[in-house]
Amino acid sequence: MNPATALSTVLIDELVRCGVTDVVLAPGSRSAPLALAAHGESRVRLHVRVDERSASYLALGLAKRSERPVALICTSGTAAANFHPAVIEASESGVPLLLLTADRPPELRGTGANQTIDQVKLYGSAVRWFAEVGVPEERPGQVAYWRSLVCRACQRAAGPPDPGPVHLNVAFREPLIPDGDASWCEPLDGDASGAWMRARVAPPSAALHIPPTRRGVLVVGDGAANVRRYVAAAGMAGWPVLSEPNGGGRYGDHAISTYHFLLGDQEWADAHRPDVVVTLGRPGLSRPLLSWLRRAEEHIVVAPDLTRWPDPTRSATQVAQAVEIPIAAGGDAWLRAWRHADQLAREALDTVLDSSGLTEPRLARDLTEVLPNGSLLFCGSSMPIRDLDQAMRPRRGLRLMANRGASGIDGLVSTAVGAALAHNGPAYALIGDLTLLHDQNGLILGPREPRPDLCLVVVNNDGGGIFSLLPQAAIEDPFERVFGTPHGVDFGYLAAASGLPYTLVEDPEELSRAIKGDGLRLVEARTDRARNAAVHAAMREAVRAAMRG
Repeated sequence: MNPATALSTVLIDELVRCGVTDVVLAPGSRSAPLALAAHGESRVRLHVRVDERSASYLALGLAKRSERPVALICTSGTAAANFHPAVIEASESGVPLLLLTADRPPELRGTGANQTIDQVKLYGSAVRWFAEVGVPEERPGQVAYWRSLVCRACQRAAGPPDPGPVHLNVAFREPLIPDGDASWCEPLDGDASGAWMRARVAPPSAALHIPPTRRGVLVVGDGAANVRRYVAAAGMAGWPVLSEPNGGGRYGDHAISTYHFLLGDQEWADAHRPDVVVTLGRPGLSRPLLSWLRRAEEHIVVAPDLTRWPDPTRSATQVAQAVEIPIAAGGDAWLRAWRHADQLAREALDTVLDSSGLTEPRLARDLTEVLPNGSLLFCGSSMPIRDLDQAMRPRRGLRLMANRGASGIDGLVSTAVGAALAHNGPAYALIGDLTLLHDQNGLILGPREPRPDLCLVVVNNDGGGIFSLLPQAAIEDPFERVFGTPHGVDFGYLAAASGLPYTLVEDPEELSRAIKGDGLRLVEARTDRARNAAVHAAMREAVRAAMRG
């Protein structure tokens, strides 16, 4: 057996022993040993994509939804560089990825050899750990080294306390394909226990006990852990819960879904300043919420990993791996005030949206209403997730996800496909037109690839809609060209080119029927950017008037 085949066989086998069930591959020559080993391993589900960027975001979606490490394989050179955006997102979001980048051997590096770049620590600080595997050789001790390396990589990627991407750079000399000889100088199998090494993680430290307070608030952002436990504790304590849609805490009687508008009313926000705020995850959708956090007297950030805690407002007064929220007597008036304001704001918002026609915030609100229980909704990182944050009512039975680690719009189609493939139930995505155009390759699935049950709902406002809500919109002359960026693409033809079913929604009442079906499919809703900006302004004014009333 040639060394490249031996190493690849052992790597894939140890990945399986460590619990990896999905392997994503972008084809290439130098990665041939890994590709052949993965294709021949019946215990993993193999996904092949023609484009490295699409492949990496597919792996991101699979790992994000399954919460297990997913292996990602590519050839050498710029192929590995195309993984970098997804690696950054995985790092910021804490998603476990195992990057296996094939490489040229050391004697070819720095010589101008074809497809040879410096891949050592290619992703810099965006990975939790890097290892240069080294060119495989037929000598005793290699198998133990390979297996312990993969086991360590899997444990480091999965955490706890800090999951994220891990990079193994694998250099191969030719020959790259099996030579028909099965012999090797030592057994290729692992040890008798079924894994070469078992990593133990120390238990977290004791939780921080908060003094009883009647005026507390729980804020839930992206990537929050143990959400249900904290929401239940906040409910017992009489605290309102301000949860971003992808935070997973927008349900139940304590969920305040209109907090963006309530806290945007300075008079109301000043009158409802809490004694303590407990934050889970990374809040970042609502500027009024972030401004309000800066003024909090006591702001406790819960972070399972104390080396990386989210505090974008630099307002944390304490950071803890866990907290205990005590029950405080007499907190009913505090919660009633928040719930009463939330009810008034919700009525005002719904009045605006119901008369707005087919607008983006109404589409976001209505979509979350009609999705069946057990559904996954993957949200675009720009306006769709913000429209959901501002318009979505509380509900149970819906899993919302978004790439909010670095909040890029790249690779979202592929991420949604990956998340759908890992989800046990129907999946949907709400994305913008530029997001779809940015990742058209994510629609390309080969005839032998696993296919998701995923409905892509695309909001087409012919450009970058979020810029119409920012100060750039006031610069009229260059705005359309450098910010609005109209494209004029007919998504019906785009769907046809990819062989996907396509439906155009022209009225809000058509939405529930349009999203029905199975398999990968595309639903388009056309909106107007100027009208969308006007609706958002009307929503703010309606809530402000309701609060004054």
